Amino acid sequence: MTLQKTSHNFTKIAFIPLQTNLFHIVLLSFFLTFGATNIYSQDIAKKTKPITAAQQKKAAEADTNAKTTVTDTITKEKDSVKTDSIKPKKAFLEGKVKYKALGYTKLDNKQKLTTLYDEAELYYQDIELKSGIIIMDYEKNEVYAGRIKDSTGKYTQYPNFKQGSNVIEPDSIRFNFKTKKALIWNSRTDQGEFNVKAAITKKENDSVYFLKGARFTTSTNKENPEYYFQTSKVKFIPGKKVITGLTHLVIADVPTPIALPFAFFPMSKETSVSGLILPSYNDSNNRGFSLQNGGYYFALSDHYDLTVLADYYTNGSYGMRFESSYATRYKFRGNVNVRFENLINSERGYPDYSKQNIYNIQWSHSRDSKANPNSSFSASVNLGSSKYFQQSINQSNIGSSLNNTLSSSVSYSKTFNIIPQARLSLSATHSQNTQTESINMTLPTLQFSLDRMYPFVGKDGVKKGFFKNINLQYNLNGRNYITTTDSLFFKPEMFRDAKIGFQHSIPLSTNFKLFKYFSASTSVNYEEIWYTKTIRKEYDVEQSAVIDRTVNGFDAFRTYNFSASLGTTIYGTFNFGENKKIQAIRHVMRPSVSYGYTPSFEKYYDTYDSNASGNMDIMDKQYTRFEGGIFGVPGLSNSNTMGISISNTFEAKVTDKDSTKTEPKKVMLLNNLNLSTSYNLDADGVTALAWSPTRVSTGAQFFQNKLNANFAATLDPYAIDNSGRRINKYNIDNGGSLFRMTSANITLNYAISSKDKDDKKNKAKDQTTRNGGREDDLFGTATDLNDNRQSLFDGSEEEGEDTITEFFNAELPWDMTFAYSFTYGNNNRENKITGNSLMISANTDLTPKWKVGISTGYDFVQKGVTYTQLRFERDLSSWRMSLNWMPFGPNANWNFFIGIKSGILSDIKWEKRNFNNR
Repeated sequence: MTLQKTSHNFTKIAFIPLQTNLFHIVLLSFFLTFGATNIYSQDIAKKTKPITAAQQKKAAEADTNAKTTVTDTITKEKDSVKTDSIKPKKAFLEGKVKYKALGYTKLDNKQKLTTLYDEAELYYQDIELKSGIIIMDYEKNEVYAGRIKDSTGKYTQYPNFKQGSNVIEPDSIRFNFKTKKALIWNSRTDQGEFNVKAAITKKENDSVYFLKGARFTTSTNKENPEYYFQTSKVKFIPGKKVITGLTHLVIADVPTPIALPFAFFPMSKETSVSGLILPSYNDSNNRGFSLQNGGYYFALSDHYDLTVLADYYTNGSYGMRFESSYATRYKFRGNVNVRFENLINSERGYPDYSKQNIYNIQWSHSRDSKANPNSSFSASVNLGSSKYFQQSINQSNIGSSLNNTLSSSVSYSKTFNIIPQARLSLSATHSQNTQTESINMTLPTLQFSLDRMYPFVGKDGVKKGFFKNINLQYNLNGRNYITTTDSLFFKPEMFRDAKIGFQHSIPLSTNFKLFKYFSASTSVNYEEIWYTKTIRKEYDVEQSAVIDRTVNGFDAFRTYNFSASLGTTIYGTFNFGENKKIQAIRHVMRPSVSYGYTPSFEKYYDTYDSNASGNMDIMDKQYTRFEGGIFGVPGLSNSNTMGISISNTFEAKVTDKDSTKTEPKKVMLLNNLNLSTSYNLDADGVTALAWSPTRVSTGAQFFQNKLNANFAATLDPYAIDNSGRRINKYNIDNGGSLFRMTSANITLNYAISSKDKDDKKNKAKDQTTRNGGREDDLFGTATDLNDNRQSLFDGSEEEGEDTITEFFNAELPWDMTFAYSFTYGNNNRENKITGNSLMISANTDLTPKWKVGISTGYDFVQKGVTYTQLRFERDLSSWRMSLNWMPFGPNANWNFFIGIKSGILSDIKWEKRNFNNR
């Protein structure tokens, strides 16, 4: 600031802007000297403004008035120069700088340096910098950061540079606040699944980095990865892409001949990015060479996607697959798989030449219960060609191929909160036998029901006693039932023979206590059945046979029945003493007696002439026009039966091995021991026998519930004649035992392991269950040929896990599963063992990185080894190697795979497989 004299003897003040750097240095010195704070900030908005032309005119007018008046007031006046030719400098910082250090903070005003030492931290806009030492140069507008040595001479406190979501951990860094450019030495950064290390990194701006001498890997070991890709130059755009020059693969620090002249890696921050899926090469004995599982992934939106995959064989076979997943949070989620394959065996002109089309459609949908508590929609669809899983060229799924049934269900339900409450549901079901190729469908099933109504309940709402517990309901069940075959599926013939019916039922029931200890219930049920088609039997002279003619039109029949039951619960305890190992055994028995009566509805039966003679035998020629109806037919004769059943459970109290526990331990001895039979009160001993066969079943668990044992048998009190028909003569009176065992079966399931293992999801295992296979691995572990990166075992290894445990250990992790099944048949005195098989599955870790497993079995009736699978897997940290081998049988094959686990490099793999029959 300078003072000048004007012609009017007033003091003229002219403001000249200071140099910005000097001003901030003085301000910084002031804060550091008085210890007010160690936070330095500057505000570039406050600067001295030059005097404007309006202010100069106003000052001239003031000079005119001052000619006659003397004043000592000093006023501001415009300088003779209209504007200052020197523009004020803009501060090099555009925000606040915050810093601190554990060791010391040193200010050098002469060299314009500020040094932070030991656990130094600096924050500026979206930049965070932590390091052992940080030096700020205000002259060059730069910051230097580096590591420091500890007392042992080892480098520690490496720099950590973070800008937004990008984090870099170098040996040292040089950053310019003004240009925001940086030079980084030995940088280390994580970008998605990639770990990148570069000798020199140049930060051009916030979105572009140039790397020299870079290597990138998915290994978690950044300093000594088991593999990496080495390249001399890289252009890196965070969150978008990586473009490299000549790149070659290095495994265990040994360069390999695998190289690319350039490479491009997408690195979007989005959850999914569209892109190509590279195919894998294979060959087949029947179809020649092939490219499989190649296609394109479409990331259509955040809520749904689409994957298109294809296979092609040199003999003309091909396959197409469309897979889509969709989800909306708190509403619904699901996925759809559509698969089609055109299979050609051998070559045209050869005797074994064949051509066929197979397909499979799967749909899974679930709705979040919070979306609408009064309605729900779900779908589980698995339909297609019966031989798809046996003949598909892209399935190695024995659990699915051995399954004989494909089933589907799509349902919608809604609850109406009225009085009484009403429920409505629509569903479509599908059941397909893959052996007989028969298909049963309901398109759709309509169900409607009204909640129970208690007409005799008072205002207090208490339901007690015979009358107050009387209640009634209304149920409606309507179906459009279709029976067809695989070859006629969704053809006009399929819908031509559809059967439509409606079932109305009104049950009236009550329950009450009898003699304090008995629970009794009674019910009367009224049913009305509607059909849109009936039949008429008549003799056809041209065919010389009785034929069924379809009669279109509405028809109905009505039935009713009565039932009652009486039951109680009996408790018994056998005490052995508190000082005994087994202190007590508790027996719970629940006997019950039931009665049911249904009258004859003979009025719905007609007669027909079986030979056009006019002579009709009523007993042999009676029929009902409702035969073949989906809800059955009215009964011709009375049904007057009494049922008897007894269920038992046995539980023991044993002294706990843990001496610190005061209460005895409860152990279940028998989960159930059930006996049931029935007696026909209207049996005449000729057309019907009085007693039905007695069914006995029991089940128990042993060895801490690891062994499940179940036994069931059917005991018939009557003898049979030479043709195998039951006769009205007790078996004991025919020279036999009290009961004749007609069938029996025993099942044992035992699963043991070296330690308790948590169930972990496995993509291939989930798909096996969805296809209809077993959840366990007794039939082997499924192989997802679309993604062989999945483990053949429980998937417990983590990607990139590089921890090596002690090689020699007292216990090797292992698990085993046994399943034994025994079936006996003696219905017609054949006294034959119809089934006797043992299945075993075992897995173990030979070393921390090697896993082996086997699934096999033996059929003692057929005297042969059942399906066998051998599994080998090597965990190579960031890589996985596996061999899946089925040595013999109709599904004999092997599959070898080695590749990177990471999804971003899933195309870097080598796989080879062979199917003997495909």
